[in-house]
Amino acid sequence: MATYTVNPDAVAHVRALIDKRQYVLDSDWGDVQPRADAENAYLERHSWEEYAAWHLGLTEGANDETKARYAFVCGDLRRVHRSGLIACVYRAAEWRHKAVERAAYDLLQRLDEVAGIE
Repeated sequence: MATYTVNPDAVAHVRALIDKRQYVLDSDWGDVQPRADAENAYLERHSWEEYAAWHLGLTEGANDETKARYAFVCGDLRRVHRSGLIACVYRAAEWRHKAVERAAYDLLQRLDEVAGIE
């Protein structure tokens, strides 16, 4: 099983988007999460650094500037999705990636706070 570290640049990016209210509260993550073709199109117009900023986890041992390096996407490459953060918390918890789970959970709590969800 792969191991992951938290991507601090992504945490900062997602937090900034939340604070700017660039999020979607209600979405079906299975329908809105970026697919390979959307990721490829994004990479044609953006840097790997910008691509990485959407992924809360970094795959240990994977080469930089490869899709395999970046894990736990939480937005549609434009906005953060609450359902994406929930998916990250769930997946990280399921596979015992505790640091990524905590980072995603903290961001989810921040989003809920900013959005006024109690």
